[in-house]
Amino acid sequence: MKIGIFFHKSQVDASCAESLRLALVQGGAEVTVYSEEDAFFDVDRLIVLGGDGTVLKAARRASECGVPLFGINYGHTGFLTEFERDETEKAVELALAPTCGTVERAMLEVELNGTKTVCLNECSLLRSISPQDENKVVRIGVQIDGSDAGEIVADGIIVATPTGSTAYSLSAGGCIMTPSCETFMLTPVCAFSMKSRPIVYSSSATLSFSIPAGHSLLLYGDGKYLGEVGKGDKVTVKKARRSATFLTRNGSYFLKITEKIN
Repeated sequence: MKIGIFFHKSQVDASCAESLRLALVQGGAEVTVYSEEDAFFDVDRLIVLGGDGTVLKAARRASECGVPLFGINYGHTGFLTEFERDETEKAVELALAPTCGTVERAMLEVELNGTKTVCLNECSLLRSISPQDENKVVRIGVQIDGSDAGEIVADGIIVATPTGSTAYSLSAGGCIMTPSCETFMLTPVCAFSMKSRPIVYSSSATLSFSIPAGHSLLLYGDGKYLGEVGKGDKVTVKKARRSATFLTRNGSYFLKITEKIN
């Protein structure tokens, strides 16, 4: 079996990756260690050492390569990781297991004026904050499958996958969805009206947004800046054709979320 180890140089010491590599080799695996974000994962399984941000980066690339993965938490919260850093032995057991459980996590395809980006957690449209800008909320028109779905008056909006529902979306007032849900969620950021509540919608639908003249919003995907959006720009969000496959030891999802939040 070919197993890859991906770690972020600024977050994890190379000695941690080397210790894990030796344990996997002793178990009979052929191991490749990666530390570059644009690496192509030519392996059967991937172990990610780092926090949620590192897992997000690796998962986007792994989904493109068709490689299942799991993470060992070397960050803070570790919502997306399967193990803590003191559980290396258990992580090796899972990596070497002939068969193990998997979770398919849906992804978003975000398109801005013809340029497409795939995200695992969320995309967000946020108003810029600078001394030159007036401190005003923005009216964002929402269309679902081409039909008008109303207007949201807020500082911005977040479109989250079930995976992303435990992150930025939850902090903005959204709810938690299990990874198996066939739904996505639109959450207003600092909504002007209490009527602007999170909207859960079918993952088969396509969202598009319109921005009024004189306003501009900043578009992000999984925290990465994608561009500025103003009147006349076209932004669409829909379910990506590919998904990210996570290996799991079949623990309780809600127990894990409760432990992480508390």
